[in-house]
Amino acid sequence: MKKEPFLWGNSVSSMQTEGAWNEGGKGLSVYDIKEAGEESSDWKVAIDEYHRYQEDFDLMKNAGMNCYRFQISWSRIIPDGDGKINEEGLRYYSNFINNLNKSGIIPIVCLYHFDMPLSLSKKYNGLINDHVRDAFIRFSKIVIKHFSDKVKYWIPFNEQNCMTFEEGFQNSGYIFGPKSIKELYKISANTLIAYSEIADYIHHFPDMNVGGMVAYQEMYPASTDPEDNMYARKAMAFINEDYLTFFATGKRSPEVIQYMKQNDLQFLNDEITLSLLKHPNMKSDFLAFSYYYSLVIDSKLIDKNDAPNAYMAKGRIPNEMLPTSEFGWQIDPVGFRNTITKMYNRFGLPILPAENGIGAREYWNGKDQIIDDYRIEYHKNHINQMLKAIHIDGANIIGYLGWGLIDIPSSKGNVEKRYGLVYVNRDNHNIKDLKRVPKKSYFWFKKFIQEKNIELSKEENYYDT
Repeated sequence: MKKEPFLWGNSVSSMQTEGAWNEGGKGLSVYDIKEAGEESSDWKVAIDEYHRYQEDFDLMKNAGMNCYRFQISWSRIIPDGDGKINEEGLRYYSNFINNLNKSGIIPIVCLYHFDMPLSLSKKYNGLINDHVRDAFIRFSKIVIKHFSDKVKYWIPFNEQNCMTFEEGFQNSGYIFGPKSIKELYKISANTLIAYSEIADYIHHFPDMNVGGMVAYQEMYPASTDPEDNMYARKAMAFINEDYLTFFATGKRSPEVIQYMKQNDLQFLNDEITLSLLKHPNMKSDFLAFSYYYSLVIDSKLIDKNDAPNAYMAKGRIPNEMLPTSEFGWQIDPVGFRNTITKMYNRFGLPILPAENGIGAREYWNGKDQIIDDYRIEYHKNHINQMLKAIHIDGANIIGYLGWGLIDIPSSKGNVEKRYGLVYVNRDNHNIKDLKRVPKKSYFWFKKFIQEKNIELSKEENYYDT
């Protein structure tokens, strides 16, 4: 992969930023019909980046960011998911990407971030259906070809391994059915088949790179009991390692394949194998991952009949050694380093931490700066561990992308769970004026990118990039 400047940037999805749910010829997605709740907003406005993206680009550029990982909305390009192309949608993203490039900000495009076109969800139950899989491949090829001269970096699926545990039903547009393990594996297989064809297609274009992405949770055994160690290892193998192995090598984990053979799922592996034969040039150029927290697995909480895909949910217990955010996520910067180093040691591909951050409730009084020292501490500690992975462990890391560095609704629609360096003036039930207001962390981040040296910390182990 061609050497680029180190990527410092912001990472988001379309439904959490754009708004304009019924403008520009956009069709409905499954998110557009979700209603507001007591602690959540609807998705119709988000932060209105559809109309205000240049303002956000200017904020990113002023902070020293040179990269933006965003999503191209499927239903903005093909309103019903599998029909006619909405040319207005293509023009919107052309302007968007052109202005990014003019601002000196490198675009990374994600093609699917869970916002299934509503029509395909209702008619076919989402990505469990082969027609929807093929419709997504068609959409992806249209977008890739159209922007092949403007975009070098592509991520076909956000957190693709989320399709292999319970969240996979919601994330894939699945709205009816028994939610069986067999159905979950079918959804997973369809995304892997789609990935192989899309990645192979990307490699038909010069100087374009594709990365498979997982949501990575570092998992520790609850004790020195060998059973705890085995269950933690198996959870990692099924939830994290299988997908990474596929992205890097085109192969599945032998342990996962054996489970599929024993549970009448081998036909799905045969479908994936057939797709790989047709699309041999599908291996990732880089590996991307999100990282927010680690967890502990207690084998005593797991039933021997549970699928390994469920071990993370069934066996999770608190880690008494780690602090916890107000939203219950345990803060583990060392786990971030371990994740990076293990991934690079095993696969030898460039690594992109594509999401990292901490959510917190914050309120602006309309005048004073928000003092978010906890966010500064979170990013400082995680970046410090990333630098150790580079300088001590020898990992090849191509960038660091914070999640939602301009406030956006959380994945559950809670605007008041804020990740940003920039406050957006709205709450769950009052849009207000959407004014962008830099927090204390914004200026810390700007200084760090400008200086990138030991003066930002008195710690002797704080490394320069």
